[in-house]
Amino acid sequence: MNHDYFLSDKRQNSVRIVHVGDVVGKPGMTVVCSLISKLRDAGCDAVIVNAENAAEGTGLTVKQYEQLCSAGVDAITLGDHIYKKREIQEVLWTRNNIVKPANFPAKAPGKTFCIVETKSGYSIAVVSLLGRVFMRPVNCPFEAIEKILDQIPPEVRIRWVDLHAEATSDKQTMGYFLDGRVSAVLGTHTHVATADEQILAGGTAFQCDIGMTGAYKSILGREIQPILKTTLTFDPNTFHVATEDVRLAATWVDVDPQTGLAKAIGRLQWKAIGP
Repeated sequence: MNHDYFLSDKRQNSVRIVHVGDVVGKPGMTVVCSLISKLRDAGCDAVIVNAENAAEGTGLTVKQYEQLCSAGVDAITLGDHIYKKREIQEVLWTRNNIVKPANFPAKAPGKTFCIVETKSGYSIAVVSLLGRVFMRPVNCPFEAIEKILDQIPPEVRIRWVDLHAEATSDKQTMGYFLDGRVSAVLGTHTHVATADEQILAGGTAFQCDIGMTGAYKSILGREIQPILKTTLTFDPNTFHVATEDVRLAATWVDVDPQTGLAKAIGRLQWKAIGP
């Protein structure tokens, strides 16, 4: 990513939104919280974070939720590990900047979408969806997003979708399904950034996966050797969160606040200071 471009070339009359990919463990939490102010200084109007792996690699604690909010995160999305820390359920019911996957059962703790406001006064509707290919059984994400789009007030033009899914085909299908109707469809979950960032014909920004915020000397954020040992021998091990080569992975999108459509999109990777 050309950081100079990110720092200087924000499109005129646009809202710049940065979506941070899966935050893994303490290393991921540390780097994202330390870089929010830099993103703001670079012209970012809103920061959305996928934090489902923040708590030692699985789930999100109340303390971590508060840390992200204090650091300046505007909205938080989750995924299939959403309830691994039961304490987060009360936050999911009572706070207005965090969402569950909207195609979970209606009685599952959490809200199906949230609306947050940027400092410049623009509202952003944020939705999380869970894919169905190679994932846990869930309701249809296409039917779920149709219902939500009908519920979002028409004056909220910026509409943001985090599609937490395994298969690229699942994500591409949703991108084309929503093209022209939402500002962005950005994928999370696989922890590996894809180089397919683009603006679809109808004006929706799309990328199969934003990537991981955490330790890159790892296997998906976990220490390498225990995973190798278990893979080769079937001897069970604990997969601790890795700590070396920590980076933030994100995608930024410039959105026209009048139409809600994307003007530009780019990948961003920021390496933490240190080894």
